Amino acid sequence: MKHIVSIEDLDKKSIMGILKRAKELLPVAKGNKKSKTLDGKILATCFFEPSTRTRLSFESAMQRLGGSCIGFADPSATSHLKGETLSDAIRMVAGYSDAVVLRHPREGSAKLASEVSDVPIINGGDGAGQHPTQTLLDLFTIKEEVGKLEGLKVGMLGDLRYGRTVHSLSQALDRFKTRFFFISPESLSMPEHVTDELENKWSTHETLNKILGKLDVLYVTRIQKERFPDIEDYKKVAGAYKIDAELLRNAKSKLKILHPLPRVSEISTDVDDTKHAAYFRQAFNGVPVRMALLEKLIRGNK
Repeated sequence: MKHIVSIEDLDKKSIMGILKRAKELLPVAKGNKKSKTLDGKILATCFFEPSTRTRLSFESAMQRLGGSCIGFADPSATSHLKGETLSDAIRMVAGYSDAVVLRHPREGSAKLASEVSDVPIINGGDGAGQHPTQTLLDLFTIKEEVGKLEGLKVGMLGDLRYGRTVHSLSQALDRFKTRFFFISPESLSMPEHVTDELENKWSTHETLNKILGKLDVLYVTRIQKERFPDIEDYKKVAGAYKIDAELLRNAKSKLKILHPLPRVSEISTDVDDTKHAAYFRQAFNGVPVRMALLEKLIRGNK
């Protein structure tokens, strides 16, 4: 395992190993124990696109393991504006670090980076492509909240066309005999290149009400304004869904709601204090999961 460009770079055994190690690292992630497993190692975080949770959780993870971080969150302050190519930038940054986390608005950028880097490249999100480390923390959250991964009924709601989180998560959950319910406006439906690869049952829906009571997990995404080529198309679907406490009266008592965040208006704040809300714990889980992944990539099997 050299690079993590796609969730497909990890087999089921590797995924379960990372989740197991993440569980062991929870006390370190919470600051209750100390670790020096990555002492002297450097992580470069190269974010050509805005991020809060992904960047900060990676930096927190590295520092919790005794390592340090370099990088940038604003590409306008780099040689990118001078016309430097991504390939040249990655070659340069790889020389300064032991691993690189890359977020970029262009799909395929992480794959390109992996082809020129001498150190591990971790895809922190590439356009509408993949977000594999988000998938790992989503899997960890589901396992912690529901108690298992096998045989669940999972609904994915919102922007399924441009939502890289749901693309990666669908591919991963398909290994665990998941029954999928894809809920979106027709114009934002799950791409065929994702559904064509699914081995388990799936169905599409434009409304949530009739299937809500069947779900063990509801994964909500925002309608991503920044992904739309035409703002008029965005306006047609903006605010298409809103989950509130009243709606959840028809849900299973053990239903868990996840969201990669940030949210806009798709989940009402009155859901935050219900037993269904798991999204803030989900955000924290990025730390132990990314700790486990960094250990694996930088230290190998040591």
